[in-house]
Amino acid sequence: MSSSSGARAGLGLAALAVLTIPVAVAASWAGNGLTLLRALEFGVPVAFVLGLAAFAVVRRARYRLELSVTRPGAGLVRSARLLAWAGLYLATAGAIALGFYGLLVLRG
Repeated sequence: MSSSSGARAGLGLAALAVLTIPVAVAASWAGNGLTLLRALEFGVPVAFVLGLAAFAVVRRARYRLELSVTRPGAGLVRSARLLAWAGLYLATAGAIALGFYGLLVLRG
């Protein structure tokens, strides 16, 4: 697996990680009996796992890029890494929001 193919795979996983939470919210708005809380309880862990997988794949692609002399796909690796961090950030923010909601429900 070359660094650019690893970066493409990481970019795909990172894009899925970023899009998971908005898709979960849209699914709750569709009116099929799914509440926003239940959708986010499913979407946030999925986004976190996808973000971690994207980060691992991009890290391996970045390692392969460092070993090469010509550095093909350096921009792709950089953008995939940025998107993987964004996916992890969104999943962490969603987890914090769900945690505070659970704390409020428990205390109130």
